[in-house]
Amino acid sequence: MRGTNPAAVNLAPPSASGPRESGNLAFLLQNLVLKDFRIRYRNMSLGVLWSIANPLVMMGVLTFVFTRIYPNPAVSNFAVFVLCGLVPFNFYSLSLNAGTTSLLDNQSLVKRVRCPRRIFPIAAVLSNCLHFLIQIALLFAFVFAFGYRANRFWPWLVIIWGLEVFFMCGLSLITSALDVYYRDVRYLVEASNAVMFWLVPIFYSLQMVPQQFRPLYLLNPIAAVVVAGRNVLLEGKAPPAELLAPIVIVSFAFFAVGFAVFGQLERNLADNL
Repeated sequence: MRGTNPAAVNLAPPSASGPRESGNLAFLLQNLVLKDFRIRYRNMSLGVLWSIANPLVMMGVLTFVFTRIYPNPAVSNFAVFVLCGLVPFNFYSLSLNAGTTSLLDNQSLVKRVRCPRRIFPIAAVLSNCLHFLIQIALLFAFVFAFGYRANRFWPWLVIIWGLEVFFMCGLSLITSALDVYYRDVRYLVEASNAVMFWLVPIFYSLQMVPQQFRPLYLLNPIAAVVVAGRNVLLEGKAPPAELLAPIVIVSFAFFAVGFAVFGQLERNLADNL
């Protein structure tokens, strides 16, 4: 999100008791989510088509490299295979960047609107869910185009991707609070995205990872989400328990730790903005 005048979202500073009511919080959350979505594409001629252009370009480049330059015959239908990895990774990257800077980008609102300040990083993650849904629709289109069909395990996708959103909310609570106190956190986050691109099986399969590293590898919930999504979409089977367990445990753990860390750092946030 980019910093804006509070009036831009039609929010007046509420009364002392108002912001604690669930209706006012829901109204604030809705405005924050929609504000970020509108501002991101306000001056772009292609608008929301950029949400589709990014994964398509990356899919095309990776498909060319790993089918023509470094061919990987073990992976069939490489384009849809790699898109299964790009969509969850793009959501991770975009929502973490937006969540990390959310408090500083909305510092005028943070200082003037009396509400739980954790709503700002959570809203940043939820606003990127709109882009996530657009890219999921693109993924489904490619799944059908390559001859795959819907199967009875598709409801697992809601759980898998929902856990990723849950994980990102917890992670963004941590990084957003730290970014207020240490302004170089955002640059560490950007650098970590480049590292994560290689540690998530986007253009290679989990089977290519040495066996001794796989349990540690799958503690990365983004990697586990990618593998689980391929299980459902491309293999037509439910994700195994040893894959789902780390996603659930790590996602809930990060969410709990995120709330705890944010709560400890929240008291002096306004003074450091």
